Amino acid sequence: MPARVRVALVNDYELVLRGLAEMLAPFSDQVELVQLDAGHRVTSDVDVALYDTFAQPRPDDEHVSRLVANPRIRTVAVFTWKTDAQLVDAAVRRGATGYFAKSVTGRALVDGLLEVAAGGTVLAGPEGRVRVGPGVVWPGQELGISDRQSEVLALITQGKSNAEIAELTALSPNTVKTHIRTLYSRIGVTNRVGAVLWGTEHGFRPDHRSIDREADRS
Repeated sequence: MPARVRVALVNDYELVLRGLAEMLAPFSDQVELVQLDAGHRVTSDVDVALYDTFAQPRPDDEHVSRLVANPRIRTVAVFTWKTDAQLVDAAVRRGATGYFAKSVTGRALVDGLLEVAAGGTVLAGPEGRVRVGPGVVWPGQELGISDRQSEVLALITQGKSNAEIAELTALSPNTVKTHIRTLYSRIGVTNRVGAVLWGTEHGFRPDHRSIDREADRS
């Protein structure tokens, strides 16, 4: 097993990437963060691309395939709240060799990254949606927004309807409405337009061109 692993963090949200970097910071002797930029595809040689699925429709989607196809990346690992067995299996079929639940500690995540960098496979057990573990942060956490509400707000900012959000998050329509009402109170808005504007101004607007598209952006 390597003593140190070169890792690229991958997500459409700078806020998410910075939070994940903070989680890994205490282990800098074992993890070298080679690339941390939501605006560019992975262009450095790395042992592992760690794909955080925050506000992405499904963790088994084409983003995994795109990362696997990048010759700069030795292997791909997924970091997610969603650990349904079919999602894990689908990500593995697309080429991922690591699948980590956000309930893991920073120490366990680093150990897993070292394992997959050495050629092993580390997969989370099927738990559905997991509770967040220590050290995991998300946009809006400092305002009292929960991890689930943060993802709902990100999807609202993407222009998703309540029905689409319910489908993507596996929540009931009534639960989505409850989360939205709580969000409005937390961020001080009264309607969807206000929520989208607030989200855009506070880092909830993604750059969907960034997850390892063929052309880099200047």
